[in-house]
Amino acid sequence: MQSLAQAQAQAQAQGTAATPGPAIPTSTVGGIDARDRVFITNEDSNTVVVIDPKTNTVESTINLTSFDEDPRPPFRYVTAGVAPTHAAMIHKPLYHGCIDAHGAVPSPDGRLLATSGRGSSNIYLIDAEQRRVIGNTPNPAAGPTTNPERLSSGLLLGREPHEPTFTRNGRELWVTLRGEDRIAIVDVDRALRQLRGADNTGASAVRQFLPTINGPAQVWFNREGTLAFVVSQKVAMVDVFRVNPGADGHSQPQKLSTLDISAQDKPGFTPFMKTTPDGAEVWFSHKLADAVSCRSTRGGFDLIDSVSLGMGARPNHVEFVSNARGSVVYASLARIDDGGPGGVASSPIAIIDRSAAGGQRKVVGSFFSHGREAHGLWTNPENTLLYIAHEQDELPGTPNAGQTVCSAFDVSDPLRPAFIAQIPLGSLNLPSGALRNKKSINLVYVRVGAKGQTA
Repeated sequence: MQSLAQAQAQAQAQGTAATPGPAIPTSTVGGIDARDRVFITNEDSNTVVVIDPKTNTVESTINLTSFDEDPRPPFRYVTAGVAPTHAAMIHKPLYHGCIDAHGAVPSPDGRLLATSGRGSSNIYLIDAEQRRVIGNTPNPAAGPTTNPERLSSGLLLGREPHEPTFTRNGRELWVTLRGEDRIAIVDVDRALRQLRGADNTGASAVRQFLPTINGPAQVWFNREGTLAFVVSQKVAMVDVFRVNPGADGHSQPQKLSTLDISAQDKPGFTPFMKTTPDGAEVWFSHKLADAVSCRSTRGGFDLIDSVSLGMGARPNHVEFVSNARGSVVYASLARIDDGGPGGVASSPIAIIDRSAAGGQRKVVGSFFSHGREAHGLWTNPENTLLYIAHEQDELPGTPNAGQTVCSAFDVSDPLRPAFIAQIPLGSLNLPSGALRNKKSINLVYVRVGAKGQTA
């Protein structure tokens, strides 16, 4: 298989898509609806940034911290002019907010967003239209120097809730508990009632805990919603379950198979996967193996492709773009290369030509992400825009030095992405001081009220 480095060299020699096309004005890019928003989870600030793709600016920041709910020093973010480090921040006395905001996924209709707190062992449900946490309550200590709301505790689920995923009918949320080798299956309606204070029965929103492989990282469902695939960051295996939804839409899961993927992922570290829009394939990101692979979602789930990305690529997420001008798989790479745009170090995004026959897919080019340590990426419903999140801040001497950034690309020609904007994420302005949005992980593009990628 051709590596990313080989593809870059070949593309440079042949003049093909190894670098992005020219920057284009935002106003010329179609496919943006007034309901569209980009949501980004920030692990080191425990915030969710909301970007308006019409302007490619930060519209707001959703606060998942519990700072400044009380005027006394133990509750403040900044005390006596000192802002704590991240480690000190989340261990402040009386802090009850999110720790390590990580996973994010929209509901099938785009009205809800589920976000996991890895370190706080919980998930939060967010109203995607109102851009607010469901279950927040009025703050009894509200005033000029405190927040008007008290943060919800969300739903406590268990150790290391890594990634949440809604079932295709939206009735349940399956959350992998990476530290407990099981999946928490949450009744979404019951969870909403409890968070809103409308359910006093005491019944748990968790319908069941489903045992699965060691270190489960993520669940993703086939297009029909009949199968659930589970990957792991501890073993080179994939669990497959029959969902068996009943008349009420709730699952009755049964183990169907455990796949051995050691030939594709010898280290046993697959943090992310996603099914293709046509539902035919499921793609896996093998981070420590520096590769991605895909299998059929049908029959015996046979291997279709295994694609090497080159030494040290460290792929995070995959995303698909299929339109009139091509069909590709993008893989975000944690690797940071010198010689990016403007001479600034940047991560590459690998381009895999999905229009090639199964077994012959390979890296055909790459483009710089305009940020460092690319992670989450998601496209708009028209498959013309791509947004990319980054874990590391921009370097000194750059236009957005010291800030975490998101970048936007026009992908109406999937093989030649055109850079649109680098978007600094700014800060959450708390009463006691500014909390910088930092270390972006998951990113989702949501059209509120419309069927999305989880539908």
